[in-house]
Amino acid sequence: MKASQFLISTLKEAPADAEVASHKLMTRAGMIKKLGAGIYTYMPMGLRVIRKVEAIVREEMNRAGAIEMTMPVIQPAELWQETGRFDKMGPELLRIKDRHDRDFVVQPTSEEVVTDIARQEIKSYKQLPKNFYQIQTKFRDERRPRFGLMRGREFIMKDAYSFDRDQDAAKASYQVMAGAYRKIFDRFGLTYRAVAADSGAIGGDLSEEFQVIAATGEDAIVYCPDSDYAANMEKAEALAPVALIKPALSAMEKIATPGKSTCGEVAELLNVSLATTVKSLVLATDAKDEKGHVTKTQVWLLLLRGDHDMNEVKVGRLEGLADFRFATVPEIEAHFGCKPGYLGPVNLKQALKIVADRDVAVMADWICGANVEDFHIRGVNWGRDLPEPDLVADLRNVVAGDASPDGKGVLAIERGIEVGHVFYLGTKYSRAMNATFLDVNGKPQFMEMGCYGIGITRLPAAAIEQNHDDKGIIWPDALAPFTVVLCPISPDRFADVKAAADTLYTELIAAGVDVILDDRNERPGAMFADWELIGVPHRVTIGDRALKEGMVEYQHRRDTDATKVPVAEIVGLLLSRLKA
Repeated sequence: MKASQFLISTLKEAPADAEVASHKLMTRAGMIKKLGAGIYTYMPMGLRVIRKVEAIVREEMNRAGAIEMTMPVIQPAELWQETGRFDKMGPELLRIKDRHDRDFVVQPTSEEVVTDIARQEIKSYKQLPKNFYQIQTKFRDERRPRFGLMRGREFIMKDAYSFDRDQDAAKASYQVMAGAYRKIFDRFGLTYRAVAADSGAIGGDLSEEFQVIAATGEDAIVYCPDSDYAANMEKAEALAPVALIKPALSAMEKIATPGKSTCGEVAELLNVSLATTVKSLVLATDAKDEKGHVTKTQVWLLLLRGDHDMNEVKVGRLEGLADFRFATVPEIEAHFGCKPGYLGPVNLKQALKIVADRDVAVMADWICGANVEDFHIRGVNWGRDLPEPDLVADLRNVVAGDASPDGKGVLAIERGIEVGHVFYLGTKYSRAMNATFLDVNGKPQFMEMGCYGIGITRLPAAAIEQNHDDKGIIWPDALAPFTVVLCPISPDRFADVKAAADTLYTELIAAGVDVILDDRNERPGAMFADWELIGVPHRVTIGDRALKEGMVEYQHRRDTDATKVPVAEIVGLLLSRLKA
């Protein structure tokens, strides 16, 4: 490709609404152009990156035995009504009607459609296993689309769905996909972690997220530097303390804490460690009748150490708390006789269920709210001052330095951007849609399913968050819009420069290198700035002075200086660098 034949539309300034590096740089490099909130045109430069992502994904999916198809973006609501998701999904599911007033959805994912295909096409165990995938446009009506392609409304995703005859076979299919994903992300040349993820209502341990490591990532990744343990924050277990409950050393005492409604403020006032305080979180669960009317409300008090944060996913997995909500102020006042900020488990007005975090369960002489405004209690102890909790459970987010669940060290935390997810579904969709096959015994069985997604358009943004500097993007070879750029200096003035650039361009094309020749006759500074912003990893500069010495200049995008290379050796150098 020659630059004069391509569209290069770089900008000096990023748009005002661009917050993160990838959004700023993709816009400035002319890779995307905003059409509406969370909706972007993929410009030619950006589309080349996306196509390279797709190509690697497609090669590895095909190699793993998956079968490609394309399912419609617009899908009949009837299928979504079979699984209940038409009503259960929130406003992120875009619902539309056609001219006949029939309901449709704009697909955010395709479990319903692929399950419908499977129940029509797969009749016997002899046809299993099968894995269908597509690379297709999706739409999720995000409340706050932001960060460019990181959290857009319209995006491209690779979604795959496996079908098996039993759990063992489904787990085998899952492992094949997990292995394929590792090959895919290895080929991208990015630093990533495969982390254990929460499986939600389905349960089990077969769920992994693939996270590109980046300081701007929205997700917290927990890992052990001394082992292979890695999990997302929702999944990472905070182990029970080894220590037994310490004996009470202090009498319980009510103390004035005027205007100090947080654990941090109380700890500072009393000049004690925040770890000696206990925070009270009040939740509620509602029992409902068939019409959805609330028939009974249960209020829960969760107790966590003052320096710890509640993990909502863990809490939601506890028996009785699957659909919890935070209690209302009237509910809180009815049970505690006090407004939020000074709550505690001592001297309650009404009975409720108390759940203590593992750390709180072994604490002694702790500080909590007194259920009286502007007062707290210190010297609180289990057994002596209040009964043992109804339940002790892991309620909190882990923190750096916690013991690793595999017993091989302590935990560290870094930020990541989720770009892939592999997940065992079981029979959730096949059962809802009656997708069965005849097993070897001639009896119908529900198909066991797995699903596997990669954010095709999110991945380039994640790559940029991990690989950029003050000049622009730094692409790994596998993702760059062009792998090599040739920059002739004043080819209109120097015939030898133009001839050498054309010859080198022809040789690289013949060698299969993805090269672009910048034949725009731009000033060197402007030309270099464009390609540094765009992030092409390998640059060869052809100038009249160097040519007279039989040289050209090579510079990798990460290099601070160019290196002179004999003209006769530059193709070999590039090929060796690209192979490496």
